[in-house]
Amino acid sequence: MTSVVTDSVTIAREATREALHASIERLDPRMRHVCGYHLGLWDADGVPTGLSGKGVRPELVLISTAATNRDPLSAVPAAVAVELVHNFSLVHDDVMDGDESRRHRPTVWAAFGLSTALLAGDALLALAGEVLAEAPSPTVGYAVQALSATTRRLIAGQAADLAFETRPDVALEECLRMEADKTGALLACACSIGPMLADAPACSAAALAEFGERVGIAFQLDDDLLGIWGATERTGKPVLSDLRSRKKSAPIVAALTSGTAAGAALRALYRQEAPLDEDELARAAELVEEAGGRTWAERRAAAELDAALRLLAEAFPDPHRAAPLAAMATRLAGRDH
Repeated sequence: MTSVVTDSVTIAREATREALHASIERLDPRMRHVCGYHLGLWDADGVPTGLSGKGVRPELVLISTAATNRDPLSAVPAAVAVELVHNFSLVHDDVMDGDESRRHRPTVWAAFGLSTALLAGDALLALAGEVLAEAPSPTVGYAVQALSATTRRLIAGQAADLAFETRPDVALEECLRMEADKTGALLACACSIGPMLADAPACSAAALAEFGERVGIAFQLDDDLLGIWGATERTGKPVLSDLRSRKKSAPIVAALTSGTAAGAALRALYRQEAPLDEDELARAAELVEEAGGRTWAERRAAAELDAALRLLAEAFPDPHRAAPLAAMATRLAGRDH
């Protein structure tokens, strides 16, 4: 990426931070306080913290727009909207999973209560549509439609994830479809909505959407592995959290459907009515690995990343245009938090 393009992304990145903060100021005082807490702008008492999320999705919006030779500043409303949708999903996901910590501090529901958390998630989602609809672009209608369709897919994925917890049998392919909806859809949107809003060629936006979905699946598979084996000091969540809530993430489903003795033993543990104690949770993690679930997820994540990088190279033969996206994809697929 040339220095001029790098500078334009840097400028757009700062503009996105400012626009995100400004969007929160539109909320009523109670929701402003709670949503600002979730975003890391201040603590539960309103004291500024200087914390923030990783900003993966807005960064993808900006660098994908730059890759299509469009000014990333024109994509700032899309970057803000995608980040707001992502955070809406996090707030509600924490409620559904009963997770009490995120980013090494209490989740919104743990700090402010379930009802307030649900309203905060709703407020973030409403803001997303409002911010994007105000973008001064002739293609804003297409972008709004894309974000709405993406949100429906995300919700469908979350609903399936929740339903899987009480279903005795889940096929691996439907688990992958759930993960594509739950995570792949929003990353696909992040990689294509900026170019869409900036009126880039439709073929470029379509290629970037497919790239983003592949990266999203690899990203979710890595998250699945962290949900079992990730260290609390890095993830900010309790160790073995997915096993504790009887989730059927991809490595767990791969183990359950492996036809192995370890898979059968894991199935027996999962069917217990009583909550798993610490020894049983540790044993469940061992069984997932013995049944090949960990290896399967690692290999599938690598395959999805390879496919994404091939798609990117075909769509953008100029390595300077593709390099920032390729670097981001590689970083996401190999993260440890």
